[in-house]
Amino acid sequence: MEIRATDTPRLDWTGDALAVSFFEDAVELTGDLAQLDEKFAGVLKELIEETEFKGSVGSSAVTRVGAGSSIRKIMLVGLGKADTLSLDNLRRAAAAIARLAKREKSKTLAINLPVVNDDPRATAQVITEGLVLALHLDNRFKSDPEDKGAKLEQVDLLGLENQEAAITKAQQICDGVILARELVAAPANAVTPISLAQTAEKIASEYGLSLEILEKEDCEKLGMGSFLGVAQASDLPPKFIHLTYKPKDTPRRKLAIVGKGLTFDSGGLNIKGAGSGIETMKIDMGGAAATFGAAKAIAQLKPDVEVHFISAATENMISGRALHPGDILTASNGKTIEVNNTDAEGRLTLADALVFAEKLELDAIVDLATLTGACVIALGNDIGGMWSTDETLVTQLKAASEAAGEKLWQMPLEEKYFEGMKSPIADMKNTGPRAGGSITAALFLKQFVKETPWAHLDIAGTVWSDKENGCNNSGATGYPVRTLVNWVLSDS
Repeated sequence: MEIRATDTPRLDWTGDALAVSFFEDAVELTGDLAQLDEKFAGVLKELIEETEFKGSVGSSAVTRVGAGSSIRKIMLVGLGKADTLSLDNLRRAAAAIARLAKREKSKTLAINLPVVNDDPRATAQVITEGLVLALHLDNRFKSDPEDKGAKLEQVDLLGLENQEAAITKAQQICDGVILARELVAAPANAVTPISLAQTAEKIASEYGLSLEILEKEDCEKLGMGSFLGVAQASDLPPKFIHLTYKPKDTPRRKLAIVGKGLTFDSGGLNIKGAGSGIETMKIDMGGAAATFGAAKAIAQLKPDVEVHFISAATENMISGRALHPGDILTASNGKTIEVNNTDAEGRLTLADALVFAEKLELDAIVDLATLTGACVIALGNDIGGMWSTDETLVTQLKAASEAAGEKLWQMPLEEKYFEGMKSPIADMKNTGPRAGGSITAALFLKQFVKETPWAHLDIAGTVWSDKENGCNNSGATGYPVRTLVNWVLSDS
C-alpha cells in the first residue's frame, strides 16, 4: 500500500473512496463540502440524514455515489467534540476509515482529517500509523487465508503535502509494531529461544547493529544462576540476547530496553492448572517481542541515542531437571533467592538481565514484562502498569505513552511490602503475599538495579486483545513499541 501526501483539494480528487470527517454537533455542509454535495447531487446530505450521523467518536457511514461520478463511494467519520481532538483520536479515525475501505473493497482512498495542534507532521504520522496497523492481517498459519478480496493499494492524505518524512517515520515504527505482533501471535513451536535469537540476528544483519548472544556456558561464567534456574528443565537451550544500536556520532544518551523472553510458560512444577490460560502462554515473551520490535524501528529511524536491547530467552518447562519449589538460586549480583513458586519465573530471568544491563553504564533502563495477573486485575487489559525509581524517567515515559496512544499508569513502589518477600534462609523469596502482587514483583526487580534510573512496565494485560481497539485488531497488539520508540527519540 502506497501512502501519499498531497495538496489535491477534495473537490478535485478522483478514485474509489473519499473519507471526510465531522466534529460532533457540527455536521454542517458549508464551504467546499457544500460544493462537494452539490457535485454529487446531494448524496452527502442524504447520507447524513438517513443514518442520523452526528459526528460522535467512532461513528461512520458510507454510501455509493451516482454512476459517472469521479469517486465511487463517500465515507463519513466522526471525531467527537472539537475541543477534545487529539492525535490518538486521529489515529483511531484513520484506523476506522481503513477498515471501512477494506470492507467496501476500495483500491484507492483519500482521507481528509483536520491538523491537530497546527502540527501537520505529527498529524500525517498518526494517520499513517492508524492506516497501516488497522490493515495488518496475520495469515501465516492459515492454509486458506480469509483475506481474498480487493486490497487497498493507494491512500492520499489530502492537505498534508510535504509530509513524506512523517509518513516514512510512521511506516518504520509500524514495522516494529508488526514484528512484535507477529512474534507474540506465533505459537511456541515457532517462536523459541533459538528463533528469538535468529530474529535478533536478522535485525542486526539488515540494519548494521551489533549482536552478542550468550549461550548457557557463557551465562554460567557470569553467574546467572537465576536465569539458568528457570531454563534448566527445557530441552531447548537458553539464549541471552544483547542487540545494540549505536549512532555514528557520540550518543546523546545511553539506554537499555530489557524484555522478558519466556517463549512458553508451563508454570514449572507449580504447573498452571485448568482454566489458567496455559494455552495462551506463547504470549509470555511479549516483553522480548516489543523489545525487538523497538529495535527494528529504531534501527531504521537512526536517532543520536545508543540503545541496548536485551532479553534472557528461555522456556519454563517440566522435566526431571526442573527447578523445585524451595530451591535457592544465586543471581549474578550475588543475591540469593528462595523459589517458593516456579510460576513466578519471569522475574528470575529479568533479575540477571537487569544486572547485565546496569554494568553497561547507562543513563536509564526500562524493563517490560508480561509479569503478573495482579496487574491485569488492577488495571485491566488496556492499561500497562509502571513502577520507577526516578520521576524524570516516569515523566518521559508518560509523555511517550500519551503520544503513542498506549496507556500507562504509575503504580507505587511501596517499600514496606518487601517485608513479605523476605526469606528465613535466603536474601529473598521470589513471590510475596497475594495482596499487591504486581507491586511486590516490581520490588523484587528493584533489588537488581543499584543506581541507574530504572522503570518496570507490567504489560501482562496489554499485549493481547480479544477485541478490535483503535488501530489494534484482535490478537497481538504490539504494545508498547510506539511508547518505547517515542521515549528513545525524546529530547529529554
